[in-house]
Amino acid sequence: MILDELYSGTEAAEGIAAQLLRSDLDEMMAAAEAMTLAGHGRRVTYSRKVFIPLTKLCRDVCHYCTFATTPARAGDAYLGAQDVLAIARAGAASGCREALFTLGDRPEGRYAPAREALQRLGHDSTLSYLAEMAQLVLRETGLLPHLNPGLMSAADYAMLRPHAASMGIMLESSADRLCERGGPHFGSPDKVPQRRLAAIEDAGRAKVPFTTGILIGIGETRAEQVDALVAIRDLHRRYGHIQEVIIQNFRAKADTKMMAHDEPPLEDHIWAIAAARLILGPEMTIQAPPNLHERADLAPLIRAGVNDWGGVSPVTPDHVNPEAPWPHLEILEHATRAAGRRLSQRLAIGPRHALAAKDWAHPEMAKRVLRLIDARGLPKPDEWAAGRGDPVPEPAGGDGSRTKGAVGAVLTKAESCEALTESDIETLFDAEDEDLLAVLALADGLRQEAAGDTLTYAVNRNINYTNICLYRCGFCAFSKGSTRAMRGPAYRLDLTEVGRRAAEAWDRGATEVCLQGGIHPDYDGNTYLDVLRSVREAAPDIHIHAFSPLEVTHGARTLGLPLEDYLVRLKAAGLASLPGTAAEILDPEIREIICPDKVTADEWIEVMRVAHSVGLRSTATIMFGHVEGYRHWARHLLRIRALQDETGGFTEFVPLPFVHMESPIWQKGLARSGPSYREALLMHAVARIVLHPVISNIQVSWVKMGPEGAAAALKAGANDMGGTLMDESITRAAGGVNGQEFGPAEMRALAAAVGRPVRQRTTLYKPVQGRAAVSTQAL
Repeated sequence: MILDELYSGTEAAEGIAAQLLRSDLDEMMAAAEAMTLAGHGRRVTYSRKVFIPLTKLCRDVCHYCTFATTPARAGDAYLGAQDVLAIARAGAASGCREALFTLGDRPEGRYAPAREALQRLGHDSTLSYLAEMAQLVLRETGLLPHLNPGLMSAADYAMLRPHAASMGIMLESSADRLCERGGPHFGSPDKVPQRRLAAIEDAGRAKVPFTTGILIGIGETRAEQVDALVAIRDLHRRYGHIQEVIIQNFRAKADTKMMAHDEPPLEDHIWAIAAARLILGPEMTIQAPPNLHERADLAPLIRAGVNDWGGVSPVTPDHVNPEAPWPHLEILEHATRAAGRRLSQRLAIGPRHALAAKDWAHPEMAKRVLRLIDARGLPKPDEWAAGRGDPVPEPAGGDGSRTKGAVGAVLTKAESCEALTESDIETLFDAEDEDLLAVLALADGLRQEAAGDTLTYAVNRNINYTNICLYRCGFCAFSKGSTRAMRGPAYRLDLTEVGRRAAEAWDRGATEVCLQGGIHPDYDGNTYLDVLRSVREAAPDIHIHAFSPLEVTHGARTLGLPLEDYLVRLKAAGLASLPGTAAEILDPEIREIICPDKVTADEWIEVMRVAHSVGLRSTATIMFGHVEGYRHWARHLLRIRALQDETGGFTEFVPLPFVHMESPIWQKGLARSGPSYREALLMHAVARIVLHPVISNIQVSWVKMGPEGAAAALKAGANDMGGTLMDESITRAAGGVNGQEFGPAEMRALAAAVGRPVRQRTTLYKPVQGRAAVSTQAL
């Protein structure tokens, strides 16, 4: 219908207004709600924040405002540093993540006491003092500042950007007539629409994540509301910087010139919200303050297009609307759920811009932001990190019953053996609360169907024969450049030592050695053949699980051989199966960031396809939680599924959560701090669902997840505990704290913790014949 076409076109405000003004409100709301669900799903966000009123002096005299005051009434013209810190620290102690600085517009331009106060504080402008206070709050409390200081120029944005995650200014209205005598903005030079639009445009040029919006009910017409929204639309299309648009309703306040002015009815607010959604599109965040309506009115606002409640503070009042206290978060969550939506916390910088923080924030601010968020751009809800040994968070609430929402629909589709799309898989990764439990429950049921209740593990040993590598993968803390000692000592094991370690592993009960290393500048295809021969001579019966597709590709290229010929040679020399490492994320967009000189996604797939064709089985992995998103996880799983449908050569799928602590890309501030615990569990569960029934085994890495996390994954689709991994070193190089070995006794204890039987297996998931599992001793 015609309403669906508003956002896709470039129609002028007059034409859009004409369409909307003759449209039925119910029709507008239905189209707006569908668009909101398409762009944001059931999520409605809010920011848990404190409000810091740095100064209540202002050079403007808006006729509805009670925030601004005079020097005689203000007391101190500006909050002092200790007062600012006290508010921020109280907010941090209450779980806030944002510090919203509210203040009047350049009061020093009107009031001598403001100029004198600034001089005492060592500043010549309010904005300069704001920069110091924002920096102080950020440094001392970690709260991310959001700044609302009024009109700003390009130079102002450049000064403030290092200390702010985001900034904002309300357009309010684009109607010049509201600035004329008798209008609400008469006598307020900073409310001239063109000046405010210029400030919003300058923010776009400065790459500042920006909040703006309109104020309805102050005398403007609906056509003028549309005009303002179209102006915002056009600026966002040009610069991409608008992170949210507030549709705020006027509230009459005592002791103002507009105290007798009629407040807009709920229907008018709903109309403006629906118009904003239809004009600004599905991805834009549309916000309405929840404290300016009765609780019963919140559901209609959501249906009209709202997907964000703005800042809600458990500590400080709304200084702009002090007569309207914030709803308790429990009440807000209940009202949101009653509307069929889910409340989620966000940061001061919205999810879209947070995920692209390296482009939208100063480098140090971008580092802070990336370290706080998950793959959705929302704050990680817990302090858990892969490999760090953290206790696992409390389980999600709910009973695991199937919901009627998008997640429930995808799960029903999966149960019917329908192929899941990329969008379906993204939906599963976004599951929370009862939806999360439903995903985990289905995955566990499919695990029982595909692999039974018996858990498995292998007794194996890692032999990383060199950590010297030609490649510069941004995530890798194991490899060293050339032969120099970078990030620790470089080494290269000789063939005798490789053979000795293999023989020792066999003597201690191992059935497998896993051989992987860096791409040493002196290595060629013959090197890998020699490594295989040294192991086969020292331990004739041990299974050799060796060489990632990167090593295979390097070996084939250096000898000038086709992949098939080289893999046949490796197999003849003793290679029995391949590890599925070097996959990382099988998507060109991500590989260009984390490993641009490594094998491409297509090359990795081709190595595995050829290996399977010559009779070599392999594992498949994913390394997740760094710079990628859910769509990349979905694409990766679908590529693995497609190849397994073709060849049947994968024995297992192994999720590998990114261990961030010593990773170069994380230390440079260019990656997130690994997946959240929720995401780590979901990767095991969603992999089980997507890969069922073609891959029977989902392995959990105890090195990455820790024993508690591994136990949870074994209840969420995983059935294999991996290997004992004598001499695990790659994760430990990245900062992992779990031991270098997890022996059979620990494996049995882990199985007992989840109440399941356990058996030792071979690499190819056969029962171990003629060799009893023995307890390993640390080397």
